[in-house]
Amino acid sequence: MAAPQLDTLDAQLVDMLGRDARVSNRRIAAELGVTEGTVRGRIKRLQQDGLIAFTAITGFQIEKQARLAFINVQAEVDRVREVAQVISDIPSVNAVLITMGQFNITAMCLIDDLDALVELASDKILAVNGVHHVETSIAVKTVKYNARMAKITKPEVVADDD
Repeated sequence: MAAPQLDTLDAQLVDMLGRDARVSNRRIAAELGVTEGTVRGRIKRLQQDGLIAFTAITGFQIEKQARLAFINVQAEVDRVREVAQVISDIPSVNAVLITMGQFNITAMCLIDDLDALVELASDKILAVNGVHHVETSIAVKTVKYNARMAKITKPEVVADDD
């Protein structure tokens, strides 16, 4: 799959929305020297192509007990993508990254207590076929977090209407 090609106007538009997604199309158009219709059309295309999305990003402070946890996974080299997909299907996992180095997968999640982390790492992830070893770590203090880089939130709870 080829990388998406954004022209200069697309890049400027994404940059403005990245700083403040609430900015009006009219203001964007005025600052970029284009029509409001052009802005509206570009935003619609970027959304349809899956290049941008709008969401509220919550800070870690919204959950008083939640801690960011990392689960580093050693998986069989020829099964890394398959294992990463299985881990990504676990509801309490918020992000899965294929990495290089001692561990070839890193899973990120928000946990409320250590028991939840043990259950996730030992009972769920370590039980996945192709996983050899897991190590966990917990963020105890956030020195810098750029929400524009990665959104990490608890998965939404879907009400069962049955």
